[in-house]
Amino acid sequence: MYRCGVITVSDKGAAGEREDISGAVIREVLREAGLEVTRYEIIPDDLETIKSRLTAYADDGLDLILTTGGTGFSPRDVTPEATKAVTEREAPGVCEAIRAHSMCITNRAMLSRAVCGIRGYSVILNLPGSPKAVRESLEYVLDALVHGLDILSASASDCAR
Repeated sequence: MYRCGVITVSDKGAAGEREDISGAVIREVLREAGLEVTRYEIIPDDLETIKSRLTAYADDGLDLILTTGGTGFSPRDVTPEATKAVTEREAPGVCEAIRAHSMCITNRAMLSRAVCGIRGYSVILNLPGSPKAVRESLEYVLDALVHGLDILSASASDCAR
């Protein structure tokens, strides 16, 4: 079973001014897929805070780290920049697939700046902020993500030998 972390990036959520529905949707979808959510938190839209939490989650050995929020055009939307700063390898196909799938639902999907990358043996994926888009996106790519985790975990096992 893969260990997952969920980070909701939201100034209002971190201040307790907004309920975190998107984070709850991510946790529900992961659990339904048989994945274990071991870490979850809500943090503000702050570049250094996001980088710090992503780094800590990955360096603590979580296999999959999913963020929600902070991927749009607002000046405070810096989740992709934080993710790029802490990942060692890009996995652009994941977000390309999400955007292509989402374009069939709304043309506003083209405004997503979400990214996906790998830090060590952890996959970090930015998801949208809306609960509906989170569910549609995660359910669309989750099977492929698990396959990617299988490859990464096999690589980690090979390196341990």
